[in-house]
Amino acid sequence: MNSIKERRRSYLQFRWKEYGVGYLFMLPWLIGFVLFVAFPIGSSLYNSFNKILITSDGFQYKWVGLENYRQMLVVNNAYPIILISYFQEMIAIIPLILVFSFFVALMLNQKFPGRGLMRAIFFLPVIFATGQVLMELFVQGAGELPFMKEYNINAFVEQFFYGGLATTIINVLSKAVIILWYSGVQILIFIAGFQTIPKSLYEAIRVDGASPWESFWKITFPGMVPFIGLNAIFTIVDLFTFPFNPVMEIVGRNMFEPSTGYGYASAMAWLYFGIILLLLGIVLGITYRATKGNGGIR
Repeated sequence: MNSIKERRRSYLQFRWKEYGVGYLFMLPWLIGFVLFVAFPIGSSLYNSFNKILITSDGFQYKWVGLENYRQMLVVNNAYPIILISYFQEMIAIIPLILVFSFFVALMLNQKFPGRGLMRAIFFLPVIFATGQVLMELFVQGAGELPFMKEYNINAFVEQFFYGGLATTIINVLSKAVIILWYSGVQILIFIAGFQTIPKSLYEAIRVDGASPWESFWKITFPGMVPFIGLNAIFTIVDLFTFPFNPVMEIVGRNMFEPSTGYGYASAMAWLYFGIILLLLGIVLGITYRATKGNGGIR
């Protein structure tokens, strides 16, 4: 028994000697994470199972279990409809952003005069279209495509598509400028990814007589799979915190209503977070399987 304790003590001493300095450097981050991230998240989860009233003595908690979730999903079913509609729009926009940024990065990775200037131009929307600036641009109508009203695109879409699908397509087209504004970081990541692929691979496959189309599918695309997954995760997080997000708007509105309050709003936020987490897990799973299928190129 004593030998086991001594062995364990010596192992802990060895671990501290090897990693103690690293743990000390991580300590400020760990303290900040617990105080400003872990505690608020845990408090929000606890609030979602309570009816919270604001009284003269402060917050009054009443445990209601899953009642907030039942009210949200069954009784007041407007929130699930808004949630599903917004997810349909984002699932349509995310692939468009990825495809657009991928091929723009592919072009900007080529050698041509003014390449640095072009890269800067595509990154400028990331600097300007943030926070209040983006909201003001949308208020002034800069987020819409002019040809949609000029050519009556809405009526054209409603003629060939019906119901919710037509509404989703119209909403995506009305936010088409977002594809440009929200592609700057993804373009930079893709450019960095292209530069990690050794040029010797292209030279070897060119000697074997492969065409540029074949080299793209055999070398470029498999090598970029991890970066596609990374950009997909970044885009999901970026778009689901969009300033004009109707889901976050309704959560914030219910937070200050006397009939709902913090508990009900916390339940809405946790449902939203759970769906985003599920979507991120799917993307990570697909990326892992694709990378593994390519022989672990990264």
